[in-house]
Amino acid sequence: MTSRATGSIAERIRANVAQVLVGKESATELLLVALATGGHVLLEDMPGTGKTMLAKSLARSIGSAFRRVQFTPDLLPTDLTGLSVYSQATGSFDFRPGPLFTQILLADEINRATPRTQSALLECMEERQVTIEGQTRILPRPFLVLATQNPVEQEGTFPLPEAQLDRFLLKLPVGYPAVEEEVAMVARFTAGNPLTELSAVVSAEEIIELQDAVAAVQLHPVLQRYAVDLVTATRRAEGVLVGASPRATLALCRAAQALALLSERDHVLPDDLQRLMEPVLSHRLILAPTSRLRGLTPAAVLGRVRESIPVPAEPIGVA
Repeated sequence: MTSRATGSIAERIRANVAQVLVGKESATELLLVALATGGHVLLEDMPGTGKTMLAKSLARSIGSAFRRVQFTPDLLPTDLTGLSVYSQATGSFDFRPGPLFTQILLADEINRATPRTQSALLECMEERQVTIEGQTRILPRPFLVLATQNPVEQEGTFPLPEAQLDRFLLKLPVGYPAVEEEVAMVARFTAGNPLTELSAVVSAEEIIELQDAVAAVQLHPVLQRYAVDLVTATRRAEGVLVGASPRATLALCRAAQALALLSERDHVLPDDLQRLMEPVLSHRLILAPTSRLRGLTPAAVLGRVRESIPVPAEPIGVA
């Protein structure tokens, strides 16, 4: 896939999402990074900031199957995976697939489901397959989980386990809009709901081509070492109980390749790795209880790590 074709795909999706949401260019860009790598995204922010609207807008922009599941405490694993039902007509059990068998899955308020139900997502998020009753079923490409959660309403919620958090490529805050952006939003939505008129601008086949093209983006050995140094530094950073895992190193490298591709470059720059540190690594850090009491945040830890690791000075455009 040429850089011009990549830029066309990205621009079409950006423009389409912008028809619904105002001032979410940064979040949209990072969603495109996740889409290009096939990684999953956790959208976390205050109620009413547009998490679900952003996920729906992206899903509608792509010509792919889309399912939304509202996670609740009574949701069962089989409500996601599906189950076999006895058919009197055939005298056998027929499998009825659940909403996991889609391409874009919106898991709304994921932390309201029990750990047992949350664990039903682990296999499909990591291996793009679901094993039910001893039989493995492959999920279609592309497959992407967009999950939302509210960080302030903790009553009746079940915090995501670290193993599941580690399977999200990115954790994104959506944020409040600026005043002028909110004024534009009011004008747009009082005239109707632009989401209902949104149509697909990119096909599933184009997304698969985009994902295949990410691997061709060059990550110089010097930058491979830089990525490893950034991640390993989180494991010895002050105030951190558990640092980012080797899976996080791979996630940071893949995301940097995707960001370079979306920027119409054939190689990764140090700026790509630095820009992606917080969305890729922040949710993978476990801070010591005393650190949280002192007000230390993952973002602050990553800022110190970024400043402590020298930026490579060697040429990185070619290997």
